[in-house]
Amino acid sequence: MPGPFDSDDNLNDGGGGLVARTRAGDNSEPLTITEISAQLKRAVEDRFGFVRLRGELSGVKLAASGHLYCALKDEKAVIDAVMWRGNAQRLSFRPEDGIEVVASGKLTTYPGRSKYQIVIDSMEIAGEGALLALLEKTRVRLEAEGLFAPERKKRLPYMPRVIGVVTSPTGAVIRDILHRLSDRFPSHVLVWPVLVQGQGSAQQVAAAIRGFSQIQPGGPVPRPDLVIVARGGGSVEDLWGFNEEIVVRAIAECSIPIISAVGHETDTTLADFAADARAPTPTAAAEMAVPVRAELLAAVEDLALRQKRAAPRPIALGRERLEARVQRLPRPEALLQPQAQRLDDLSDRLRRGLSDRAAQARALLMADKARLSAPLLCSRLDQARSRLVAARLMPGMMQKRITREQERFAALERLYLSLDPKAPLRRGFVLVTGEDGTLLRSRAAAARQPVLSIEFADGTLDAVPAGQAESAKSPPKAKKPAPSALQTRQDDLFG
Repeated sequence: MPGPFDSDDNLNDGGGGLVARTRAGDNSEPLTITEISAQLKRAVEDRFGFVRLRGELSGVKLAASGHLYCALKDEKAVIDAVMWRGNAQRLSFRPEDGIEVVASGKLTTYPGRSKYQIVIDSMEIAGEGALLALLEKTRVRLEAEGLFAPERKKRLPYMPRVIGVVTSPTGAVIRDILHRLSDRFPSHVLVWPVLVQGQGSAQQVAAAIRGFSQIQPGGPVPRPDLVIVARGGGSVEDLWGFNEEIVVRAIAECSIPIISAVGHETDTTLADFAADARAPTPTAAAEMAVPVRAELLAAVEDLALRQKRAAPRPIALGRERLEARVQRLPRPEALLQPQAQRLDDLSDRLRRGLSDRAAQARALLMADKARLSAPLLCSRLDQARSRLVAARLMPGMMQKRITREQERFAALERLYLSLDPKAPLRRGFVLVTGEDGTLLRSRAAAARQPVLSIEFADGTLDAVPAGQAESAKSPPKAKKPAPSALQTRQDDLFG
């Protein structure tokens, strides 16, 4: 009696069988896991191409690659989320567990784990209070009036003679500003004392800004070339005076360029939007206001030195361009690799071709013994010798070709050795580079470096210039900013 799987009818019915078979008229092929995952991914991304989700951050993890991985959850559900490095670097706050946010992005699937997730493009803190809502409303209204437009902002003077400061006279802010100005570039400072917190502070700040703007040039009180509005850090309520409309309008109407230095780097007020420039801290505002006097003196000395070097400068530039082009030359062995490979291939084909031809000839001779007669063999030997001479496969010709290629290889090797930038080191020369690896070609450039790296033929030695060694014993000074725009323009003139 046949078993339940012995009949072909049982294998083709809807109940399933031991071996999967395609039934007649069936056009539904089975999908692979990758295919169904791709279809699910397209369906989810087409349906939820842009969504905004509100939830609480959980499991926040910043990977070494810069990507942000987390989860958004509420009281009943949770969804995984990922934010790529480019968008994560633009976040205005640091994501942490427990923060309620509003995330915008698109839903997608991750086939590797059979789950769906949201790819976040932007993320904001949710649950703004009445104070922050009012602040946003005021900002939008003033922005619509054009008070924050970039074309209204004035350019800061490069070297102001008189600087006005609007801040509290008793706080640490004014001391930090005066100390930084004294270190960088001593200037004439006018302080307008005001309240920076509490009732009436906004009116006093606005009055001080308008007062500086109304000072006439040539009067008993010098007119400031630049005004700094500064305050230390604090909460939103502490900084609210600088969000008042009266202060914002006074800053926008001031005829003197203004730097806003309110709070710490993470604090933002409406005064920052209206000011011509925003500094993250009051100390940074002083650094933005004036250049470094020592750097200006160094720039003047450098210009004088460059003036003396103006004549040989084209030669030096030509040498640098030549060295740059030499470095871009390909290696000699790289030029000959294709030809060498082709030579090996042809040699192998020649060897195999000769072997195959000899085997074929031997088979023909063995198949027909009549062709083994002496006259016929001599005739064919003469014909083969003639074809061999015509094909120019004589050993002397091959040796001549090999000798010519060896001479070319030797010439390329001599050229490579002559262009080696490390060869002069073996003759007693050295390479001197700065702390950032820049090659130093003058004593003045080396004297400005805190540490020199001297490369010999057998290794590298770090050294400190004599002037830098003496200054290292004195108290450390603040890090100097990048060279001024004046020096950059002069470099471009001679470069």
